[in-house]
Amino acid sequence: MSPGSLKSLTIGSLTAKLPIIQGGMGIGISLHGLASAVANEGGIGVIATAGIGMNEPDFFNNYLEANIRALRNEIRKARKLTKGIIGVNIMVALSNFADLVRTAVEEGIDAIFSGAGLPLSLPEYVNETVKTGLVPIVSSARAAGIIAKKWSEKYNRLPDAIVVEGPLAGGHLGFKEEMLGDPEYSLEKLIPEVVRAIKPYEEKYKRPIPVIAAGGIYTGADIYRFFQLGASGVQMATRFVTTHECDASEKFKQAYLDSRKEDMVIIKSPVGMPGRAIRNTFLDEVGQGKRKPFKCPYHCLKTCDIKNTPYCISLALMNAKKGHLSSGFAFAGENAYRAKEIVSVKEVIQALVKEYEEAALAHR
Repeated sequence: MSPGSLKSLTIGSLTAKLPIIQGGMGIGISLHGLASAVANEGGIGVIATAGIGMNEPDFFNNYLEANIRALRNEIRKARKLTKGIIGVNIMVALSNFADLVRTAVEEGIDAIFSGAGLPLSLPEYVNETVKTGLVPIVSSARAAGIIAKKWSEKYNRLPDAIVVEGPLAGGHLGFKEEMLGDPEYSLEKLIPEVVRAIKPYEEKYKRPIPVIAAGGIYTGADIYRFFQLGASGVQMATRFVTTHECDASEKFKQAYLDSRKEDMVIIKSPVGMPGRAIRNTFLDEVGQGKRKPFKCPYHCLKTCDIKNTPYCISLALMNAKKGHLSSGFAFAGENAYRAKEIVSVKEVIQALVKEYEEAALAHR
């Protein structure tokens, strides 16, 4: 391995050849296709569980079972396509959080990534015989400290890694809107803070807790920069959308290719968090106060204000995934507009490795 090469990443009992985790993108954007392709290249592929049962025939009238069935199927399909590391992303805010965690563990998933709330009870679902890595997703050093303290005291275990998601991420953000442009909350500031916050736990248990940088990371040079700040790995989602293997429709991917920097907008999501998306007619109409009437077939997110929201976010994202962007919109990270063509996951990984090595060389 040359001095400028990317090192491997160890999470619990797993070691990924490359320290790159493909971020989970819900409502059908990252399923077995994308996850297995990333795992085959030596990274960690992640299946997102939010709305995973959308293609099941009984999704609307048997929401919980449809999601569990679909999750089992997606994990099994991914396993047939790769011998690499496969994880799932399960949001704490999902009303069927516990069922999805149990299902993933039963299927022997390699790792569970969990954010959108503090996954304080996550260790309850595993025992000593289960090798599944548990990785909380946080947006502050305080949250990382709370989770490490609670898991340590109640379950006598630590997170196997911690993903720190900064304010440039796509989708729902763990920040108030006024924090998003504040340098105090930048990922560059958050990473060293989280590294410091978990150090006492690493020392007490005599084992490392890798910190993984996420949110707006797009190039190998970005990876190099965050490694210098103490990160051991990165989570990237947006850059993998415009790949052949991504599970979204071609029209969804085209929305990324057609976007410009000024199209990256912050929206007020029905679930009570700000979110980053690509501006389109649907979002403009919502912004003008137009309601998109719907019946809520399932209360999928605990925090959703069903009575007062102008649209159903699950239906809007489902429509977008299928390419019906007049009835929905695409979530995207701050750098989505930089995508210029559809390429393979292999090409993305090769480009990231090359960009990283060039950055390392430039700083020697």
